[in-house]
Amino acid sequence: MSGDMIARIVSLVLLALAGLIYGGEILELFPNLSQNLTLIRVISGVVGALVGFVIGPWISTRLFRRLRRIIQNVPIQILVSSIVGLFIGLAFGALTAYPLSLLPRPLGQFLPFAGAVLFGYTGVLVATMRTEVTHALRERFGAKTEECAEDEVIKVHPILLDTSVIIDGRIADICNTGFIRGELIVPLFVLNELQHIADSADTLRRNRGRRGLEILRHLQEDSPIPVRITDEDDESVREVDDKLITLARKLGGSILTNDYNLNRVAELQGVTVLNVNELANAVKTVLLPGETFSIHVLQAGKEIDQGVGYLDDGTMVVVEEGRPYIGETAMVVVSKVLQTAAGRMIFARPE
Repeated sequence: MSGDMIARIVSLVLLALAGLIYGGEILELFPNLSQNLTLIRVISGVVGALVGFVIGPWISTRLFRRLRRIIQNVPIQILVSSIVGLFIGLAFGALTAYPLSLLPRPLGQFLPFAGAVLFGYTGVLVATMRTEVTHALRERFGAKTEECAEDEVIKVHPILLDTSVIIDGRIADICNTGFIRGELIVPLFVLNELQHIADSADTLRRNRGRRGLEILRHLQEDSPIPVRITDEDDESVREVDDKLITLARKLGGSILTNDYNLNRVAELQGVTVLNVNELANAVKTVLLPGETFSIHVLQAGKEIDQGVGYLDDGTMVVVEEGRPYIGETAMVVVSKVLQTAAGRMIFARPE
């Protein structure tokens, strides 16, 4: 059951009970309806239940998520100055609460609360708008403020992990190199898909899922990059890839994947994609026509007299007239280099 549905049910029950309990007070305004006490209570309970079911997520889970995102994006000095201003404003509100409560009804009932809200808001407004307060806090906290500001920059641009890149496993080595800066986020629906693969009846899929869970555990324990699992989700979207794109757009982050289709769909929707396969192709050894290198010819090629070998990074080398060298290491000269969708291919001839 989702968090929104739990919030709806709790709000429905609470407001329905409030309607049943306090619905009878409506009769004080309409003395002619005193004989319909039971009916009024039932109607108010039903209305309270409907209102609670509709507004439940907006006053609980969604409001909390929105406040959490706002707080994460606010600089630390502004946040501290706002809290200080709020306490000062509430202190002034408390001083004026007693005199205001002595006023005749109904002013004496709501003016103390209104005064506390007004003074609190004014305190936050003054503390955040006056640059002297912010400057004093910056000097007070010093380097801590700068470190927090740097952390905030990282949080503003998170990197969401796809199921395929977790199973692939190279993400752990990439994180250890320090090339990735930012917070890695694993959505709960990606973790659920990974667990579903690990529980598959097919042996290959089960092994891939378990490998992905092991890689994720290794990232959480040993990776220098912080890894966080989030339960943020869009219930209106069914497919995992679509959920990932929606969440990336919502958080303003990028997607780390090696799925070609997800890469293209995300780019069409304006989401930044970090593709592990493209990174691997970019760091492969660059060989130009005319260069000489040694290659171990492993097998025959598709054409007559062709031999095939592989570089250390996995690049395929097709050796023309290399069939006699199968099983041996030969010096070859690069004739041409082709970049295909499957990767880079090198054509060479024996030296």
